[in-house]
Amino acid sequence: MKIVDIENWNRKEHFDFFSGMASPYFGFTTEVDCTKAYNRAKEKGYSFFAYYFHKSMVAINTVDELKLRIIDDQVIQFDTVHAGSTIGRPDGTFGFSFTPFSEDFETFNAALQEEIKGVHASTGLRLSNERLGKDHIRHTTIPWNSFSAILHPTDFNTTESVPKIAFGRFNIREGRKYLPVSIEAHHGLADGIHLSRYLEAFQKGLDQD
Repeated sequence: MKIVDIENWNRKEHFDFFSGMASPYFGFTTEVDCTKAYNRAKEKGYSFFAYYFHKSMVAINTVDELKLRIIDDQVIQFDTVHAGSTIGRPDGTFGFSFTPFSEDFETFNAALQEEIKGVHASTGLRLSNERLGKDHIRHTTIPWNSFSAILHPTDFNTTESVPKIAFGRFNIREGRKYLPVSIEAHHGLADGIHLSRYLEAFQKGLDQD
């Protein structure tokens, strides 16, 4: 973890400008080709959600700008960020989960499955500030529908700086599977090029043999 020297930062003007807005978030929705990843997950007996969720986290951790957070009037860059996600329950509610990041899928997946069990055995949001610190990325999945846009709840807090990623149900076109992905970030910390770098790394991971 390191503290960014804002006064000598090449993003200082960007940071000051967008931090003055009531809602400094920006983002967009696109698709990634998940055909190879889906087939590989099924061949290995993995949950497809767990498999692409891990690929997303690997990609996130390659982009420094998506590891920046505003904490106590400072900009902090974390060395590693972890996985926060909503997990659905059979009764139609959901709870929050927190999974420590690991480059190794088996390690990550084992922790994720324990979190899923914990959500299913609980009620309410399962929200804990101690567990869901700012060194994580918020993920949510809409498995019932695809989408071309999504609206997140917003508290209009200009220091809110945890990026938000959402996935939908994949579409099938000409035999290929396409996963909807929405990503939002604080514009004082990241630009379109940084979100695109995440998506490029995510696609590369999904395509790996």
